[in-house]
Amino acid sequence: MAYRFKKQIFGFLDLIRFSKAVDVRRAKLAEGSAAPLPVDYRVNSTARILHPGNRKAILTEVIAENADTKTYVFDLGTKMLFRAGQYVMLSAKVGDSYVARPYAISSSPYAALKEGKVAVTVKKAGFFSEWLFDNAEVGGEFAVNGPSGFFHYESIKDRPLIVGVAGGSGITPFYSMAQAIAEGSEDFKLVLFYGARTEADLIFKDKLDALTGDKFKVVYVLSDEEKADFEHGFVTAELIKKYVDEDFTAMMCGPNAMYDFLDKELASLGVSGKYVKKEANCVTNRDVKPAVYKLTVRILDEVYEIPAKAEETLLVAMERAGLRVPAMCRAGGCGYCHSKLVKGKFSIAGADKRRLADAKFSYIHPCCSYPDSDMELIVPPQNVK
Repeated sequence: MAYRFKKQIFGFLDLIRFSKAVDVRRAKLAEGSAAPLPVDYRVNSTARILHPGNRKAILTEVIAENADTKTYVFDLGTKMLFRAGQYVMLSAKVGDSYVARPYAISSSPYAALKEGKVAVTVKKAGFFSEWLFDNAEVGGEFAVNGPSGFFHYESIKDRPLIVGVAGGSGITPFYSMAQAIAEGSEDFKLVLFYGARTEADLIFKDKLDALTGDKFKVVYVLSDEEKADFEHGFVTAELIKKYVDEDFTAMMCGPNAMYDFLDKELASLGVSGKYVKKEANCVTNRDVKPAVYKLTVRILDEVYEIPAKAEETLLVAMERAGLRVPAMCRAGGCGYCHSKLVKGKFSIAGADKRRLADAKFSYIHPCCSYPDSDMELIVPPQNVK
């Protein structure tokens, strides 16, 4: 208990008490416990859970979901708090390059917070995913950064009913949401329309069926097969009306072509603006005349000169050269990779998502910027704990 100095009626008594302050403090210190101070404090432990940063993770299980999709389960060694629908950045050394890719979390928030485990489900369709599919083994060491992203339920702005539309491997964040609803870590209703070409292409079907209940329903939609108990074709306004008869917030995860189609369908139902949420897709190669430029990269006191292909982003060029650089959403939205442009010309994929201050002071996002000339960048380092 802290010592409280009581002010006296007469000022000279305060002076007398002040002259004894040293003796009083010594007596109070002598009354204190001799037990050592804690090695760690709860506030620090909580901060590490809320803001874990980049940390090592051990691959503990690989589950084949279908012919070209696998789930990878990692032991983080520490607890992690995330919202169902968010993603993590998974990194590993591939040849001479250190490669990182964002993957939506497919496991439940409970598993990460209580057991320190997180799972991502990956379709074999790219440089890093193909390497994972063919080379990742139990016991392997990776790095996990996050969680990140805003593709999750927000009670303040979203309606109590979510209509989710998943295309192909876009089912991953919705599977996490379904688990969160079942375990009670999320509280909203979800009607999920899951589209795929054939029944064999569906991921998690048995697991999703087992999670259905009052707050979760799944509707399977096959485009290339007609089968009993499955809807056929595409997710249209008419199909949504067949299963939903109240106001909702729409959440979509899938290819950009699906987004373009559904924007029109949802608008016909009066659902648009803040009531439509889309998971951003990673920036891919652009269709331009082949060319190779010189990219000068400054990271702290080191200077590198590397080749940069015109069709690939600046981030990919740095990864190919084996440079350890920041990467997160790979869609130009989070700003995690923002780097100072010293000189050179570039193009941005899609809309310019930089903050006004970044654009004003010549910062760019390498994850969505392509070289149009020789360039020079000042890039922050990427550290792994």
